Amino acid sequence: MSTSWSFLFDLDGTITKKEILPIIAKELGLYEEIRRLTEDTIKGVIPFHESFLKRVELLKGIPVKIVQDIVSSVPLNEKIVQFIEANRDSCYIVTGNLDVWVGPLCEQIGVKSYTSHAEVKDGFITKVTEVLEKGKVAKGFVGNFVAIGEGNNDVDMIKKATIGLAYGGVHSPANSVLACASHAIYEEEQLCRFLRQLS
Repeated sequence: MSTSWSFLFDLDGTITKKEILPIIAKELGLYEEIRRLTEDTIKGVIPFHESFLKRVELLKGIPVKIVQDIVSSVPLNEKIVQFIEANRDSCYIVTGNLDVWVGPLCEQIGVKSYTSHAEVKDGFITKVTEVLEKGKVAKGFVGNFVAIGEGNNDVDMIKKATIGLAYGGVHSPANSVLACASHAIYEEEQLCRFLRQLS
């Protein structure tokens, strides 16, 4: 009897070919500041929770609709998306990014997503109400699951997974991810081949 697997995917730098927040920041002329915060977060220099709130504070002056439009234009790793679309019932997006920013993209991909949450008034973010803890999401999964990610905030999810996969197809995984992952894969086709063997 075949084993049933669930697949938990990070969004930024795993499903997307680029980190989303720096792309949004370009629209506000805050690219360098956001890029530094994002890179320090991926490396684990700054805790995700603290860094994310700082980045949202810098970016909340841009209307939510404009951010959604920017996010919808972010290039995706097409083979990974094809795998997700072929296995919708067992794939999940687990992202620290905000529901009001990335929700439409997750809906477009067509699978259940776990995100951070924010309140919006008159088209602008007023406050972040929850910063997602990926480890807590992973803890809720029963049975065998694969967690795929590359940033420091993916560590708790990857540690709890049956197979914890560091994906370096977009940028190098954080050392903290490599330290706890059971596998490291650096090429999109190779990743999808590995996942298809399980599905």
